[in-house]
Amino acid sequence: MRHSNLIFAFGLITALLSLAGCGKIRYPNYYVLNVPPPPSANNRLTPVIGSVAVREFDAPRFLKEGPIAYRPSPEQLEFYDYHHWAEDPRRVVTRAMVREMQARGIFQSVDVFDGRGTPECLVTGTLEHLEEVDQGSNVSIEVSLSARLINLRTGEVLWQGASSKSAKLDQRSVPGMVAEMSREVTDTVEALVSSMQERVSTASLSLSRANTQQ
Repeated sequence: MRHSNLIFAFGLITALLSLAGCGKIRYPNYYVLNVPPPPSANNRLTPVIGSVAVREFDAPRFLKEGPIAYRPSPEQLEFYDYHHWAEDPRRVVTRAMVREMQARGIFQSVDVFDGRGTPECLVTGTLEHLEEVDQGSNVSIEVSLSARLINLRTGEVLWQGASSKSAKLDQRSVPGMVAEMSREVTDTVEALVSSMQERVSTASLSLSRANTQQ
């Protein structure tokens, strides 16, 4: 019995050594979205709304897991085993929205919603897409955001909108993919806040005209 145990132990050790010799252990690489702060607007308007808080964006489960997602076909979703997000993309998008809204100057104050305080309005949103899309030899990046601005005192939706960007991936590498995602997130956030600014400014102008005519 003891002889059999020794043979089994020797065989197990040999197998493990053989597996170890087949290749080194791989560890995940980690990436972050690089969304630079927007330049300060030269023609800042007088704020038309008071305090606004931005709640952390929601996202589908596949964008919360950690590994970077890609679609080998429209019906299939897979993940890179050794390429993960170092920071939840939802937090990056939320901060980018706050900075873009602050730079526009249409609100007296803009902060990330922390559950405290009593802001006049709240922005909620969803990061709907942030993945590589493979279509044969063509590889592209898809980014999609949606959001709404709510008056917390009345419950009225003051604005809601969506913005999507798709770009062909020229640099076929994961760092190149993340760099393109960063650019598309920047452009998508900018387009979303531009839509918000246009709606809020128009509503404010209409209200001012109505008050003047009374």
